[in-house]
Amino acid sequence: MKRFVLTVIVGFIAAFAAAQVPSGDENISVMFWNLENFFDWKDGGHSSSDAEFSTNGERRWSSRRFYAKCNAIAKTLLWTADTHGQLPDAFGVAEVENADVLRRLLNHTILYKYDYSVLHADSPDPRGIDVALLYRKSRLQLLSWKTIHIDDFKTRDILLATFITTAGDTLNMVVNHHPSKYGGSISEDRRHTVMKRMIGVCDSLESLSNGQKTLCMGDFNDTPDAETFLLAEKRLVNLAVPFHQRGEGTIRFDGKWEIIDMFLVSPSMSDGRMEILYPPFLMVRDNSHSGMKPLRTYLGPRYMGGVSDHLPIYYEKSLTR
Repeated sequence: MKRFVLTVIVGFIAAFAAAQVPSGDENISVMFWNLENFFDWKDGGHSSSDAEFSTNGERRWSSRRFYAKCNAIAKTLLWTADTHGQLPDAFGVAEVENADVLRRLLNHTILYKYDYSVLHADSPDPRGIDVALLYRKSRLQLLSWKTIHIDDFKTRDILLATFITTAGDTLNMVVNHHPSKYGGSISEDRRHTVMKRMIGVCDSLESLSNGQKTLCMGDFNDTPDAETFLLAEKRLVNLAVPFHQRGEGTIRFDGKWEIIDMFLVSPSMSDGRMEILYPPFLMVRDNSHSGMKPLRTYLGPRYMGGVSDHLPIYYEKSLTR
């Protein structure tokens, strides 16, 4: 019954969005979201997390729970269209198991009505999680894409895609999920290594054409004041800095918001606007502290029915020259 009600609600939102959303030709809009263990319910034997998030695994993950998460993700995209006037032209994601979970998201929710396509490649990450990029074919013309490996250790690849926008501009999108803070100084060194690799990618793009439009997005697993970001400050503008200064964030730890999901952009893209999205159905009251926090899929072993411990972020820029 709950699934039926959710389907009806999502269908209503989709119908309203389809009637109200303009073409958005004058803007480029991009969303990024860490989807926190977006696995299917089958144990493919690829990692311990793959087994954990399976029908017989520790989490008792199931097709019903998987599709409930898919519907909530789709609902968030439609909520974004309703509140911002257009669906995101591109949607960067982290912590996805494979391309199949994204195709199921697109084919088995209300998103089947829209023209999103998937860019994904498996990475050597030990947990079996990757980054990916969904984009609307009617809004962005794909020129090329690839993934960049980190040779020093096993982690998520960096995804680079280059598009032509509706204004005829060339736009590069770089999707990241940098190593977590588990491991102390070792993990800090690894984040430093991955950041250097990302900056190297941006330098290569700049050498091809002066004034390249580049949008780096991702979960950087550090706040903007971390030393790692000193590597990027001469080349990219970190749009998350004002949010950090105001104490706003995308995750909540011990009652305190921290922003670790960000857009770092080339100077030509710095007049765009970044926003943290707070859809009310993604939030739950923080019973240990005052205020609200993201509703997770699991809290420890307990199934909570949410999507992620991260909030999505959104970027929009006018394409008017």
